[in-house]
Amino acid sequence: MKKSILLTGAAGFVASHLAERLLSEGYRVLGVDNLCTGRMKNIEGLLQHPDFTFLEADVSRELPDAVRMQNWEWVMHFASPASPPKYNALPIETMLVNGEGTKLLLDICKARGAKFFFASTSEVYGDPLVHPQPESYWGNVNSIGVRSIYDEGKRYGEAMTYAFHRTHQVDVRVIRIFNTYGPKMDPEDGRVVTNLMFQALKNEPMTIYGDGTQTRSFQYVSDLVEGVIKLMNTNYVWPVNLGNPGEFTILEFADLVKKVVPTQSELVFRPLPSDDPKQRKPVIELANKVLAWEPKVKLEDGLRMTLEYFKKFEI
Repeated sequence: MKKSILLTGAAGFVASHLAERLLSEGYRVLGVDNLCTGRMKNIEGLLQHPDFTFLEADVSRELPDAVRMQNWEWVMHFASPASPPKYNALPIETMLVNGEGTKLLLDICKARGAKFFFASTSEVYGDPLVHPQPESYWGNVNSIGVRSIYDEGKRYGEAMTYAFHRTHQVDVRVIRIFNTYGPKMDPEDGRVVTNLMFQALKNEPMTIYGDGTQTRSFQYVSDLVEGVIKLMNTNYVWPVNLGNPGEFTILEFADLVKKVVPTQSELVFRPLPSDDPKQRKPVIELANKVLAWEPKVKLEDGLRMTLEYFKKFEI
């Protein structure tokens, strides 16, 4: 008998890749998404799969009885707007999906004995005063800033997850995802990878916010999915960073994009957005120790694979 997984945010960038992997691992998958940022294009290849079912629904509200009463092996919560333009356009929805949505899904786990997997984010570290960032760092977050709807939403989701773990013994897993890129990204998500690659493809000015010395680390999506699967197969219940520790300034990243995407684009500089982190790099010793995991895909190779996907869009 195949085990069943409830996967939220299934039409999103990361979860659509995860759905493919879970199906290949022999699970049945019910993908749930309200499509506020997810795209049916991301899962169109899965709709004919005999073990995949899609439900358009908002997990911030009560799901149908047939879903809540099913015996799930896992409830995996990957639903949330995840880029600043998207969550700033949907601030209340972002708070609700990470708050009320997390609670309602944990209620299902408590009632049905399912394991809960929460997709958190490196944004819980805010604009970090500790560099690089280990899981033990509590963060530096502006609780009322423009990014707080996402940062604090995920911090609340983590807190709710561990409240259920401690109070109701729900078996949980939590990952903190660092910058991830790859095919199926929304071209208009407003993140640095899509912004710069599409501007380069169009030979438009490539926008650098601030002076470009702020740093990021970039993880290819297949590496992230591998880490998710490995964590599912352990008994480790505390947060785990999943990211690539290779650290690049935004200027270095822009130069690499220009190497990968032949372009005539020049760089233009704009003011740095409020509360934008100046440094971002994961400590992954825990993932390496507990999961025997480390990222495999080099940034240039991952960008070339992503470029092949982006070329399919009209520019």
